[in-house]
Amino acid sequence: MRKMLTVASLLLVSAAPPAERPSPARLKATVTALVGFGTRHSLSDPNDPKRGIGAARAWANAQFDAIGAACGGCLTSETIARDFTGPRAPNGVRIVDVLGIQKGSEPDRVVIVGGHIDSRNSDEMDAKADAPGANDDASGVALVLEAARILSKHKFRATIVYAAFSGEEQGLYGSTLLADTAKARGWRVTAMLNNDIVGNSIGKDGVVADKTVRVFSEGIRDSEDLKADLARRQNGGEDDGPSRALAKAIDRVAAGIPGGLDAFIVRRPDRFGRGGDHLPFLALGYPAVRFTVAAERWDAQHQNIRTENGVAYGDTIDKMDFVYLAKVTAINVESIRRLAAAPAAPEGVTVAGALSRDTMVRWQPVAGATKYRVHWRRADTQNWSMSRDVGGATELLLKNVPIDDNFVGVSAVAADGSESLVTFAGPAPRR
Repeated sequence: MRKMLTVASLLLVSAAPPAERPSPARLKATVTALVGFGTRHSLSDPNDPKRGIGAARAWANAQFDAIGAACGGCLTSETIARDFTGPRAPNGVRIVDVLGIQKGSEPDRVVIVGGHIDSRNSDEMDAKADAPGANDDASGVALVLEAARILSKHKFRATIVYAAFSGEEQGLYGSTLLADTAKARGWRVTAMLNNDIVGNSIGKDGVVADKTVRVFSEGIRDSEDLKADLARRQNGGEDDGPSRALAKAIDRVAAGIPGGLDAFIVRRPDRFGRGGDHLPFLALGYPAVRFTVAAERWDAQHQNIRTENGVAYGDTIDKMDFVYLAKVTAINVESIRRLAAAPAAPEGVTVAGALSRDTMVRWQPVAGATKYRVHWRRADTQNWSMSRDVGGATELLLKNVPIDDNFVGVSAVAADGSESLVTFAGPAPRR
């Protein structure tokens, strides 16, 4: 039996209430510990046991070990490392990422959540002076560890990789390292969630923004060549690439969390003229987005601690809102929960129906899918408005849904209702 579903009913299926809410107190304790290392600059002493990047990484590694011990070994810690040289590391630097890996029943398909553990002050080359980096980005690392604590209590289809990147401030080195590692290991990356500056609700000049979190995603894909870009333009798929599909899925999840935040989906890869740790993943074609607070406080970012003309500069913990951070964490946790429990997104999704009132949709079967959900919407809208579930078949004829006026996509659904990302349908390859 085929069943029509509205967006409202989809929320009930794909955004179940969390089994455990993120703890503002635990998040604050993590940020406090990271700030306590004085500086976490990537060029600081990697061997000092109490101060600097090495001590911070060792502490994060111990946190993953403790989480793994608490769940009976379901999560293991790992470090990956590589030397980088660049304008902000002219003499070279050993970049080390600290990972927690929670193996799923499909171990090579992964969902990645990350934040960068390094920090800086006004001088990007100053590895000696204090750089507390409370919000940028101890907040992201705290979110990652809290997500690991919550999700490690459950089993999933996909592997979850929890990442504390180094070298973000010197040139996105740590995320480049993990993206390259994902490719070298043959991981099928379902999603990468980058959390960077996610812990304040009061921005510059006292602007209060405690109801929203921004989610940045690319439209036209960085990894596509000109021919693929032109094909996407011809098919009208600029707003439906994998990363935009991920952002839309996060938006639906956020809408289903009682008392949570609205996910403001920003239709560009990052803030204007700026970048972050999701970009190396986009360059390799992996779906990736960035979470950032709704109103940044620029006098707290990349600043030496000081007071000038009554303005307190510096990225200190007193400027943070841990209830807000817990709400951002909840969106991440529930998004990861859904995507790690769901099958992979369908491949080979095609449509045909030129010169017809009907549209034929076809796709390839997906391991672990108990059914598929065919979505469509009018071509003058951005979000899927109608859908129909299909059992074991891998095609569906949409009667009176003309392809000229509608966009179509397909997702895979697990037995528990967990839904994959929606794959946008394009024309079948010409023979």
